[in-house]
Formats: sequence, structure tokens, C-alpha cells
Amino acid sequence: MKTKPPKLFLLDVEGTIAPISLVYDQLFPYARAHFQAFLQLHGGEPGVVSDLTMLAEENVGETDESVPRFTTPEYWDDAIPYLNWLMDRDRKSTALKSLQGRIWQRGFETDELTGTLFPDVPKALERWSATSQVAIYSSGSVAAQLLMFRHSNYGDLSPLISGYFDTRTGPKTSPASYEFIAATMSLEPGEIMFFSDVVRELDPAREAGCHTRLVMREGNIPVEDAHGHRRIKSFNVL
Repeated sequence: MKTKPPKLFLLDVEGTIAPISLVYDQLFPYARAHFQAFLQLHGGEPGVVSDLTMLAEENVGETDESVPRFTTPEYWDDAIPYLNWLMDRDRKSTALKSLQGRIWQRGFETDELTGTLFPDVPKALERWSATSQVAIYSSGSVAAQLLMFRHSNYGDLSPLISGYFDTRTGPKTSPASYEFIAATMSLEPGEIMFFSDVVRELDPAREAGCHTRLVMREGNIPVEDAHGHRRIKSFNVL
């Protein structure tokens, strides 16, 4: 880099370090296909009950009349239509993401799923982590993020990652989320560079004081107005 390297490289996942197809063609269909069997086996476990309780609370707040209703966590089978409804809308639901992560765990551990990353990612992680820190900020749960890096198509890359953040941090469209990440990593926002393929995520990061890069990958939705964020097509330039 021509300028002083950031102390933290903060990375989005979908469309930034991994193809969008990983989520929509592999992970989402796998979760959808295994919801019923997973809940039948694990619906009474404390962690899953906690997720279902959170899901029911979210359902109460829905104003759309078409939403499938799910208000009693004990009847887990009633949750499936609502889970599918949320997935159809790509809703960033913390409860949904947690349940997906639990289901994906088996898929990764049995090699039915692989964390497919872009070819320039492994070398970039090695290069950056040698002098700075690397963290992930994704709507997917921290558990799912860990699985993806431990079972990537380039082997276990998790030792190169210093931190993981998900929807529990706050929405990626809020400057406060990036301020929280900075504080958690004992840094100032100005010491962070955030990479994403979504301008509406980069804007609040910049507002919080972070440096930003708009990642342009093959298969991403074209961006006409970058709002002044520097565009990059590869991590090889950094």
C-alpha cells in the first residue's frame, strides 16, 4: 500500500471475500433442506430454544399480514414456514442466522459444505495478519464465519483471523456498529479499513471514521455511484 497500512483490515464476506453464489447456491439451500430434521433432533436443546424464543419475539413485531405466525417456541415445527419466509427475503435476523450456523456446522464438518473463497484471499490474509489484524463483519453468525474459515477451499485459515462480528454487533448500516468494533479491538475507527461490496455499508463505516474500499467482484451487482469510496477488484493491490 502507498499509504500507512491500517491496524485492522475489516472484511465483509459475501461478494467481498467469497462469491455471492456460496450463500445463495450452497448455504441457504442446505439450511432450508435441513431445518425440519435439525429441529426435530435438537429443538429442545437450550441454545436452540434460545434461538427459537428470539425468533418468536421477532415474529410478534412483524406487521406484514402475509407473515407466517410463530409465537410458541415449544412447537418448533411452526417455526419452519417463518424461517423460510425470512430466508426468501434475505432478512438479517439474528435468530435465523444462529440457527443456520448450527445447521451448517454439520455440513462443514462432513465436507458437504466448503467455504469457497476468492483466490486472492489466502495470500492477503497472510500478508495482512503479519503486520496488522484481520477481522470479519458479516450478517452470518460468528459460528458460521468460523466454520467457513476452518473449512475453506484453501484449508484452515482461522489462525489468521483476530476477530469475528455479526448482527449482535449491530446493523452494518449504522456508524455505531463500526465504533463498537473499533472499541472491541482497542483501536480508533481511523485505524480500520473496511472492505465491502455494498455502498450502504461503506457509508456508515466512513461516517464512523473508518477507511473504506468498495470491492468489485465478478458476479456482484454493478455499482454505478460509489459515493466516493475507492474501488478495487482484487486484494493483490493492497
